[in-house]
Amino acid sequence: MSSAVPPPSLRDPAARRRATGLLVGIVVLWPMLQLSEFRPWVLVDGANLNVMGSFVAGFFPPTLTNEFLGLLLKATLETLAMATAGIALSFVIATPLALLMTRSLSVSRIGPGPGRWRGELARHAARAVLTLLRAVPEVVWALVFVRALGLGPGAGVLALAITYGGMLGKVYAEILESTDTRPARALLEAGSGRLPALFYGLVPGAAQELASYTVYRWECAVRASVVMGFVGAGGLGQLMDQSMKMLNGGEAGTMLLVFLLLVLLADALSAALRRLLA
Repeated sequence: MSSAVPPPSLRDPAARRRATGLLVGIVVLWPMLQLSEFRPWVLVDGANLNVMGSFVAGFFPPTLTNEFLGLLLKATLETLAMATAGIALSFVIATPLALLMTRSLSVSRIGPGPGRWRGELARHAARAVLTLLRAVPEVVWALVFVRALGLGPGAGVLALAITYGGMLGKVYAEILESTDTRPARALLEAGSGRLPALFYGLVPGAAQELASYTVYRWECAVRASVVMGFVGAGGLGQLMDQSMKMLNGGEAGTMLLVFLLLVLLADALSAALRRLLA
């Protein structure tokens, strides 16, 4: 005679932990919402809806005159050049610092040796430099460089290079650390140098993620270039500032369509790179 199998429990074993986490999240989030004066219900107020509706309606129809489209094309190319040059320089800054920060590429970690403390010191120094670079917003750097270099995209390029160099370096190091580090460790234990261990041990497994994040940062750099244009760094931001000051919503609407196309371009570029590196 076989014993009856008890029915499975319908109670979620992790229900208490999830409920506790939800309660802690609410307790932490509520004062933050109060301090930030978060009141979304104000948006559905009748008077505010009329104001927002009038503002958005001013963007239509978009301006498509030949004279404005010529200015828009020049500003778009300037913005793309600023973002691309800034990301290229930030990559130059970020790569060696990320290489120093990546613990799995440290030869001193293989075993005890006199170079261990120097490796730790170099990693802490690289981490401090990356923190300093990304701590200051790119708009602040743009204001500094506009005073030094004058109006134009050159200030925006340097501002992007510094801030995004700190961001790229930090995330590159985290991506390299989160991938499978056993191939790199095996190469180091066999006597390989750091660069061969990086390119043959870590990069093949992390190439897609590294490329995707770099393209995403390029997309962010395009948007940041627009913001920096409001402080004199040129490009679409400066043209947008002029249009908004002249209350020309049609020109602003056309530029918003260009921003959308640039985001779609970044998505297509990211997908192509991921397919290429697959």
